[in-house]
Amino acid sequence: MTIAEKLMQRRSQPSKVWKVGACTALTLSMFLAGLTGVQANIDDAAEYKPVAPTIDQARANILIARQLQFTHFRNLGISDELSGDVFDAYLKYLDGQRVYLTQEDIDSLKSMKSRLGSALKTGQLQPGFDIYNLVQQRIIQRLQFALGVIDNGLDKLDFSANDEIRVDRSESDWEASQVALDELWIKRIKNAVLSQRLNGTDDEAIEDTLRRRYEGQLKRAYQARSEDAFQAYMNAFTGMWDPHTSYFSPRTSENFNINMSLSLEGIGAVLQSDNEYTKVVRLVPGGPASKQGQLQPADRIVSVAQQGEKPVNVIGWRLDEVVDLIRGPRNSKVTLEVIPANASDETVTRDIAISRDEVKLEEQSASKDVIELDRAGESYKVGVITIPTFYADFQAMQAGDPNYKSTTRDVRRLLDDLKEQGVDGVVMDLRNNGGGALHEANDLVGLFIDKGPTVQIRNANNDVQVLNDEDPTVDYDGPLVVLVNRMSASASEIFAGAIQDYGRGLVVGSQTFGKGTVQAVRPLNHGQLKITQSKFYRVSGGSTQHKGVIPDIEIPSRVDTTRIGEDALDHALPWDQIEAVPHTRYFDFSGVIDELRKRHDDRFEISPEFSLLQQEIEFLTEQRGITYVSLNMDERKAHHDQIEQTRLTIANARRELRGDKPFKSLEDLEEWQTEQAADLDNTDEELDFVIREGGHIMADLLELDQHMASILTPAQFAAKAETR
Repeated sequence: MTIAEKLMQRRSQPSKVWKVGACTALTLSMFLAGLTGVQANIDDAAEYKPVAPTIDQARANILIARQLQFTHFRNLGISDELSGDVFDAYLKYLDGQRVYLTQEDIDSLKSMKSRLGSALKTGQLQPGFDIYNLVQQRIIQRLQFALGVIDNGLDKLDFSANDEIRVDRSESDWEASQVALDELWIKRIKNAVLSQRLNGTDDEAIEDTLRRRYEGQLKRAYQARSEDAFQAYMNAFTGMWDPHTSYFSPRTSENFNINMSLSLEGIGAVLQSDNEYTKVVRLVPGGPASKQGQLQPADRIVSVAQQGEKPVNVIGWRLDEVVDLIRGPRNSKVTLEVIPANASDETVTRDIAISRDEVKLEEQSASKDVIELDRAGESYKVGVITIPTFYADFQAMQAGDPNYKSTTRDVRRLLDDLKEQGVDGVVMDLRNNGGGALHEANDLVGLFIDKGPTVQIRNANNDVQVLNDEDPTVDYDGPLVVLVNRMSASASEIFAGAIQDYGRGLVVGSQTFGKGTVQAVRPLNHGQLKITQSKFYRVSGGSTQHKGVIPDIEIPSRVDTTRIGEDALDHALPWDQIEAVPHTRYFDFSGVIDELRKRHDDRFEISPEFSLLQQEIEFLTEQRGITYVSLNMDERKAHHDQIEQTRLTIANARRELRGDKPFKSLEDLEEWQTEQAADLDNTDEELDFVIREGGHIMADLLELDQHMASILTPAQFAAKAETR
């Protein structure tokens, strides 16, 4: 009998009694007394077939344990303390919101907590599989309970009481018993129903959506595979060393990084598993999702719908299966239902329609623009170079093509064009640049300095390798500003850090991501291990790891730094420093930085764009700070209407700044956003105010020091180099 048939049979038995236990709260008893639906028999979970480890997995486990202990950058042994941490991390992965297991379950598992470490050393996987199988059985019980609530009718749910539910339960106590979980799940269902009702969905459609969601998850639970348990267990284990060390199953290895870009036709996004959800890690520059503009890092995908078809709920799905569903032929449309990164709770979702396309290298290429600033009658011409990623066409390079594309080659050409146009200074925009080819970051620094080191790389044996720019040619010797934000990572941080250390330019924006580690992928007998083996350090000795690059002049960001960034990840390697290497300091900004910051603050004080940015940040911060939401219909509607009105107000304020007609309603805004997805060539041609501010800071530099334009000549570069 198939899962679907079992579900249909279960719903055709209205006379059965719902088994929930003898002791229950009054409100729950009253609700359960009214149930005329199916039996959510927790014994049905016995139909689940427990998964068991294989010999290949045991061997892979032993190899992983050895590599972690002897080749990882972090010197960490497998101890009793680590055993407890693995236990906690594993449960966090399997039941991160603490909605399946009870305190009774946790107590029954405590005897395993101190034994996992020694078992993992020797390939004894059964304890981890026992935990996995228990969680799968509890998931089945909960989903059966939820389906029973829906079968009984949504009209039986009471939305007049003053109930509320905690938004994030990751730090909550485990519920004491299955009965307590029953109460919690009724609240979860009420929360989901309320959210959809407030979005204008009728109860019939809500019932259909929730039923498909829970039945889909239930089907997945029954279809659990040994490899699912092994990958989850190994990643809880490897994650103790650092968040970038992970195990790839044989199938996941085929899609290393799950990067739907380059030759693959999709939406251009990098995804990863996040408990039951698939989470957006970053967007590929130039890809359909990046162009469309609505999908954001840390959004979690709830469902995927092909054009003209019903959405498929993907909560609980394997990552590779979600990726397969999102990929598709060019020019076809896919709609993702996501929980936005800034949502107040997991029931707040939005639909994002994206037209698939192939991400081409030229779409990720560096580009230039020129802005002119009129300041008290004085005109300044500022060149802007945007670098979405650090790229190189390795195939063309290996084939000997003298015209192969790369970041450094393209930027050199753009700089030549800007110099011909007579710009007074250059702004390098590295915002949202997640990195790329390390050698390109090294070579790019070389366009702005004389010979010298660009980055240090230290391995687990404390051996330090220094990458150098060996070319004495300086392609641009004028004033320089580098723009960064929280999504600037890895190679971007190396470039920005080097420019800052050399005093070659000012770094402006928000603290960068802090990804300062290097990984290698090593084959196993079964799958692969991605392991951290080295760490980046600036020429001044400080690591880019964890701390990232701190801007000289800060501009606040909408990004939630508690969720995005290296310092937001569990077990991230810490910041530290090693000895600096000799390098030139081309300009000392200490004498002018206070005045530069003051002028910047004065401009932003009266800037309507900055005022709007602050309003957005305050709104998002307020939403992120919500810990409970009401389950009372009237209270929830009032809160919902307030949020929607704020969204509309902010959107219209932005349109008015651009001279566009404001939207009459939120529906008009959402309809307009959906229309944008159909146009892959839709881009906002207007340079944003942060770039313009970079230009103003450039002009401030020239005004504060009239010698700035001349102190960075090639002759003086050489003179300064002699003093190193």
